[in-house]
This record gives sequence, structure tokens and C-alpha cells, in this order.
Amino acid sequence: MANLIDEPKEWQARAALWELAALSFRYPGSELAEAVASGEWAEAAEELAAVLGLEVRGGREEEGPGCSSSDALLGALRPEATRLFVGAPEPAVSPYEGVWRAADDGVQALLFVNPHSMEVERFMRACGLGRPEGTNEPLDHVATECELMEHLALRAAGAEPPEGAPAGADLPGGSPEAAYGAFLEGHARAWMPRFADAVAAESRVPFYRDAAAFLGALVAQ
Repeated sequence: MANLIDEPKEWQARAALWELAALSFRYPGSELAEAVASGEWAEAAEELAAVLGLEVRGGREEEGPGCSSSDALLGALRPEATRLFVGAPEPAVSPYEGVWRAADDGVQALLFVNPHSMEVERFMRACGLGRPEGTNEPLDHVATECELMEHLALRAAGAEPPEGAPAGADLPGGSPEAAYGAFLEGHARAWMPRFADAVAAESRVPFYRDAAAFLGALVAQ
């Protein structure tokens, strides 16, 4: 890790930043639209980043005519999220680590069964996390990896582990801090900066450009 963090307050801020990143890159719902339209997303991004000395620009741009309400904003975010991250037949920017890492390896990416995706799944299971019930999505989705980082930061801040989760000494590396650093270096930093750059370059909606800059700053710290 670039910076050694000892204070629970800083770990809590870090957990909240990862939570906000996960919300930003999940398929948009009313929670995200309301947070962006009200300015709460921007305020949270800037205030939490300040605790860790990061500089981020909150999403204060207008999303276009008629997008001042959360319903109108949601109507702008959903088609853009579909174009960017789902696509037909391919997304403009893949949200899966395995796709990016397969390209690095010069091989075709197969969701779920590529080595990098399987490694992420093993890491998450070692942390006591698995695929949410009722879902069938690879665990190397950008939002799911952000949720893992949030989970480990909360554990480092002193939060009790969820029922059935391993004790701190049983986590990868032997502690929440070590597990956080291992996943940050071995996974998040291996592809999220490029993902963020691609989203910023590709997005037609200002919010996703801001969310990409936010994620890029968070991963780089």
C-alpha cells in the first residue's frame, strides 16, 4: 500500500469511498439517481476524499436538459450504463477484471472460468464472501470488487466480521489490512485505472466521467 493507515477513522472513510464507488458502477437505481440529483453524491465524494487527502471532483455537472429531477436523471443514466457496461453484443467498456487481464495475456476472455476471475472468486471466498443469492454474475465485476474493498476496510476499522466470515488472522495475509493491500495491488490496481480512463473517454454522460475520475483517484492513493 502506498500509505500506511493506522487510524480507524481513515479506514472508515476508505470503506465509505469504496461503497460510493460500488454504488456508482452498479446498474443505476433510484438510490444513485437521487444522490446525484440532490448533490449528495458530490458532497460525499469530496468530504470523504478530504479525510484521506485525495482530490476528487464531485459530479456537479448537469446531465443535460430536463435531468434536474432524480427520475429524469435515472432515465439518462440507465441507457448509458447499458451502453457502457452491458452492450449489445459487447459493452463499450467491460466492467470485468478477467476481460482486461485476458487481453493483457493475449487470450480470449471467458467469463467465470478465466484464471483471473477464478482467482478473485477464491480470494472473496477466503474473506467469507460469495455470490449474492439469486444472482449469476462473475465476482470480478468492478462494483463487486469495490464492495470487497469496502468490506476489508470496515474490518480494518474494527467492524465485527459477518456471521460465518473468517477471523482476521484467517484472512489472506493474516489480517484485514494485509488482505486489503494484497487485493489492491494484485487486482484493483492491475486494471481499474485503465477501466476508469476508458469510461472517462467513452462516456456521453457527465456523471460517469466524474465517477471514473473518482475511482481512478481512489485506486491510485
